[in-house]
Amino acid sequence: MTAPTTHPGAGPGNGAAAADLDGVTRDDASLRRFLHGLPGVDQVGADARAATLATRSIKTTAKAQAIDLAIRMVDLTTLEGQDTPGKVRALSSKAMRPDPSDPSCPATAAVCVYPDLVAVAKQTLGASGVHVAAVATAFPSGRAARDIKLADTRDAVEAGADEIDMVIDRGAFLSGRYLQVFEEIVAVKQACGPAHLKVILETGELVTYDAVRRASWLAMMAGADFIKTSTGKVQPAATLPVTMLMLEAVRDFRLATGTQVGVKPAGGIRTTKDAIKFLVTVNEVAGRDWLDPDWFRFGASTLLNDLLLQRQKMQTGRYSGPDYVTVD
Repeated sequence: MTAPTTHPGAGPGNGAAAADLDGVTRDDASLRRFLHGLPGVDQVGADARAATLATRSIKTTAKAQAIDLAIRMVDLTTLEGQDTPGKVRALSSKAMRPDPSDPSCPATAAVCVYPDLVAVAKQTLGASGVHVAAVATAFPSGRAARDIKLADTRDAVEAGADEIDMVIDRGAFLSGRYLQVFEEIVAVKQACGPAHLKVILETGELVTYDAVRRASWLAMMAGADFIKTSTGKVQPAATLPVTMLMLEAVRDFRLATGTQVGVKPAGGIRTTKDAIKFLVTVNEVAGRDWLDPDWFRFGASTLLNDLLLQRQKMQTGRYSGPDYVTVD
């Protein structure tokens, strides 16, 4: 991922784009003033706009292109206590060749696993180009001492992780200890070394849209390469209105700083129809620059199966049987 220069056509700012970020993070009081000075979110208006975007539809060739793009954006994920090396090898094989009967089917963006299974995924994926993402920092709760979180991150990177998905300390954030959260993200970013950092906000626990906007800006100012909605362990997870707000945040952050940050909704996105709603929202809110796996991802496990079934339906005119795709 390479950060482009500011793109003037990315859309209008929400007021925060003109903010002077110099000195904002020097102390807790300055950070608080900045974050609480961001424009408030009209929840009714945000919900209404997201609902309108969800009604948009695309057909034929555009739909086929959207399905292939969505496949390329999937972080194929298994984050269960019962995960085994065999399951991760199978999932990695599926990520490389989602449809073994059709070599034209693109690979997914990444495989996302726990840190102790990174080496297994890395060995299986080899030089395929599919990345290995690892959750870290005491996922999913984030309840651990900072040195443990940093060790968790370093271990995953040393095992071969290309990307780290960290969780913020929601207790600290909701208590207003913004500088603590900021400094922890900075430290984890440093521990990542060459790996990219996705910062999980766990929006289902942030309660308000204003908090989602503040957490998004906080993570980006601390150096996040991606901001991610959820762990998938808390409901609600990736909703369209919350993702829309995060897309507004990355758009305005690039207008303010020239730095582009990606967005990853995760949890609860299971159908092709849902994935297309998210892609339409990306295009309408952030702009075409984000319609790329380098800048937008789906954290999912079952979504890929539906994308494959819909892909074959468009090619053959009929739905495949239940045995067409593997059960993850």
